Amino acid sequence: MGKREIISAIDIGTTKIVALIAERTKDQKYEVLGLGKAPSHGVKRGVVIHIDETVEAIAKARDEAEQMAGYRMSEVYVGIAGQHIKSIKNRNQKYIDEEEIGQEDVDYLFEQMSRTPMDPGEEILHVIPQSYIVDEETDVTRPVGMSGRVLEANFHLVIGRIDSAKNITKCVERAGLKVKKLILEPLASATACLTDDEREAGVVLVDIGGGTTDVAVFYNDVVRHTAVIPFGGNVVTNDIKEGCSILLRHAEALKTQFGSAMGDTAPEDKVVTIPGISGRDPREISFKNLAYIIQARMDEILDAVSFEIDESGYAEKLSAGIVLTGGGSMLKDLPQLVSFKTSFDVRMGYPGQHLVPDTDTSINQPIYATGIGLVMEGYDAGPTMVKSSYKRIKKPQGAGIVEKIQNGWTKFFNDESDRF
Repeated sequence: MGKREIISAIDIGTTKIVALIAERTKDQKYEVLGLGKAPSHGVKRGVVIHIDETVEAIAKARDEAEQMAGYRMSEVYVGIAGQHIKSIKNRNQKYIDEEEIGQEDVDYLFEQMSRTPMDPGEEILHVIPQSYIVDEETDVTRPVGMSGRVLEANFHLVIGRIDSAKNITKCVERAGLKVKKLILEPLASATACLTDDEREAGVVLVDIGGGTTDVAVFYNDVVRHTAVIPFGGNVVTNDIKEGCSILLRHAEALKTQFGSAMGDTAPEDKVVTIPGISGRDPREISFKNLAYIIQARMDEILDAVSFEIDESGYAEKLSAGIVLTGGGSMLKDLPQLVSFKTSFDVRMGYPGQHLVPDTDTSINQPIYATGIGLVMEGYDAGPTMVKSSYKRIKKPQGAGIVEKIQNGWTKFFNDESDRF
């Protein structure tokens, strides 16, 4: 069978590692051919802290995606985040030799900005043009062809630690893959979830992951501000664990199955019964107390998001409000809490607008927004796959582990492997 233009990506998160294989169709949509997911135990707040465990998880996700798609992964686009990521604004200028500005003048400014000296141990991950100034004419978006003597450009630089980027690359390569490019995760998520109108009107993309919360502010179709907040859904789970004196896996199940981000609206007459530790008596936790624990931590995360929005300088220009995505955004009532805290319009961000119509609904979820965005970012690089001998398979569907009782009580039931 002949080669096809297939793009692959690896999303290395704090709680999960996702491998995606996709193809762009003639109608400019994306078909997910293969998807693999593995628990991530070697990453903390977006930073690799255990090489071997991360390599093992990448290989597991890769194998699953390859077997489903029938293609071997080779070159991959990889997301990068973590608390080491920061952004700065910078400006450069060039005197024009000819009367008309050419593409080579714009490229020169970009290349010079890419060589901006960084602090020891840091490197530039992205150079994003913001706007241009031709002589005294400001807010120029396309200066090529204009007449002028001085061309200035404003840039948004995304900076990360060299060691962190090297560790990510090392893990991917040890799993038998080659890193085509490292891409900032909030930019990838924005590509998958935002519409062109939202980017133009002004919008904030908030991607709540397990270890970090990523923020990207857009206005007039340009990235104006990016930030990585060093906590996400895992701190909520830990708070539930400590507040309810239960196991971590039970806390995660409580959060995802019965949690709410709004304590005041949670029912007072419902409780959850979970197994006791090592044969001890079961514990009962009310929905309302659970919701208040979740809301307290989400308030803290949203305060940090509000700070980054203010820092961007575009808080008054965000007509499209906030778009939430990522696995940590799937809490019940979270959009209502975000709207209450920030006074912005809020919607959930799903990547389905870019996927073929018959895509499985299990893929069109916020948890896969970053991975699909990485695929979209990487499409222009062309073919990266070779047909393998694998056959297509379907992923088995997990069995349910929760049963609701009609009298208002809800009880957990362990399966044979004691997993939730």
